Amino acid sequence: MAAPRTSSSRPCVLLTGFDAFGGETMNPSWLSVQSLHGRRIQDHTVVAAQLPTVFDDSLVELKRLLLLHKPALVICVGQAGGRAAISLERVAININDARIADNASAQPIDTPVINGGPAAYFSSLPIKAMLLAIRHKGIPAEVSQTAGTFVCNHVFYGLMHMLAKQRGFKQTRGGFIHVPYLPDQGQPSLPLDSMVQGLRIAVMTALKTGKDIASGAGALD
Repeated sequence: MAAPRTSSSRPCVLLTGFDAFGGETMNPSWLSVQSLHGRRIQDHTVVAAQLPTVFDDSLVELKRLLLLHKPALVICVGQAGGRAAISLERVAININDARIADNASAQPIDTPVINGGPAAYFSSLPIKAMLLAIRHKGIPAEVSQTAGTFVCNHVFYGLMHMLAKQRGFKQTRGGFIHVPYLPDQGQPSLPLDSMVQGLRIAVMTALKTGKDIASGAGALD
């Protein structure tokens, strides 16, 4: 389910979340980005859209959204059960290795996201500055070195490949953020309002920050 295109002439920030999967009835990634749809942040209009938790189809929809909205900034968001903090992903790898089936019953094992693509792409978001800004508001956050090998990593890698190769997107920054469970889903968890606030801060920081800060990850923990 994609949000409608906004009529604003302001530049756009595209946020994506996923539909529920794995027997869950909700997905905090979608609920959190949906809460920001239509917001104005740093003179940019936020557009939220939902991606299917399906290999390949998720990238078809993401490409459609990129071409439709031509965003200045793209942050894809996914659920990471078992994590206790908002996770700012550093790197996407060119591998699908699904522990469970996706919502179309596909379960690729050891296949590339993009045939012939590079082994990995790094986020172009200022993840260290975003980390400090989110933590400054008392919201748990971390830099993560792995986005897994399920649909989240698939979308993260596909996004960065599109931004690198698609004409007109070389200046567009992008990356991926994982959010924990909601309290109703289990523990560890984070309340929805904390996720929404953390994502809003992440967007604001990414729009305000040119070059990321140089602090090492260890110094931030």
